[in-house]
Amino acid sequence: MLEGTNVALGVTGSVAAVRTVELAHELRRQGASVRAVMTDSARSIVHPWAVEFATDNPVATEITGAVEHVELCGREGWADVFLVAPATANTIGKIAAAIDDSPVTTTATTALGADVPVVIAPAMHEPMYDHPGVLDAIDRVESWGVDFVDPRLEEGKAKIASEEAIVLETARALGDRPLADRRVVITSGATSEPIDPVRVLSNRASGKTGRAVAKACYALGADVVLVHDGPDVPYADVRRVRTAAEMLDAVSDAVESADALVSAAAISDYTVDAATEKIRSGQEITLDLEPTPKLIDSIREAHPALTMVGFKAEANDDEATVEVARELLERVALEFVVANDAAVMGEDETRVQFVHADDVESFEGTKAELGRRVASELAACFD
Repeated sequence: MLEGTNVALGVTGSVAAVRTVELAHELRRQGASVRAVMTDSARSIVHPWAVEFATDNPVATEITGAVEHVELCGREGWADVFLVAPATANTIGKIAAAIDDSPVTTTATTALGADVPVVIAPAMHEPMYDHPGVLDAIDRVESWGVDFVDPRLEEGKAKIASEEAIVLETARALGDRPLADRRVVITSGATSEPIDPVRVLSNRASGKTGRAVAKACYALGADVVLVHDGPDVPYADVRRVRTAAEMLDAVSDAVESADALVSAAAISDYTVDAATEKIRSGQEITLDLEPTPKLIDSIREAHPALTMVGFKAEANDDEATVEVARELLERVALEFVVANDAAVMGEDETRVQFVHADDVESFEGTKAELGRRVASELAACFD
């Protein structure tokens, strides 16, 4: 997600600075080079040697005649983005007032003046986060184009966001955001049809691909709605559903104000009248299955001009899979179809065919990489 980028990491004196080592590792795992700048208060919480080990680069703990702040974040500086994580109330207030009394605030002022993207991940006690002056400072800094990673409000604290959320916001700040001002609805994972209060009809879809697409669309600037039977995520407005009917209702509502739909979910093809009580084990039963409405057909009928991308899971050979995907592409007037091998359901690696009106292209890689590819091709649909 951050391949080939340079991240300057500002560390301030919140106890959340102990998370800096893991954050630096995660930034590097996502492809970034990282160099850190620390305040004196941060050095009393985490040793610069630990941060140097995590970044594999020397740590700036003071501004010297080498003008570290300019070398890092000046107009010709090393960094593509300046990430302050964690950021204390004190540091946020000083950034808002252009007070440069630490390596981190001096680097922040330099970055803002040089139009280097800045991302801030606050961490403090909740009463400090709720202070009118701190909220005013956040509003002011946001008005300059700085991106904030919302903290987790738990146990009376505004805890620093997860590494995943911070990395994603950093990636979003770096790009051209070709999906900016676009609202994208994405379906993900499996649906389940109740047989009785305990049992369901479902499938092996994990939702990894749909979540990867949602994350990648967010990184490209989109406002994302994720419809699935899964957890809340920091990069999307989640609409939680279980059955095929609930998913159709939720998607129908969400696309009213959307620019695109990516239908990645493995939606149940059949439903059944559920028993009101648990069916006792050991007895033979017959289930009368009824077909569920095809979501993309229903949405296309209601929204003829909506940009739509489909997924098609098949257990056939590639040629037969492409043929089925092409029929879907033409029937529903989709931008393209991602035809995937059902054998990779639940796995981290995948193999798919991108089926367009005039060509077919194979793809193999991780589902995270696939998500970025789908988001990029979706963005091209609006060119």
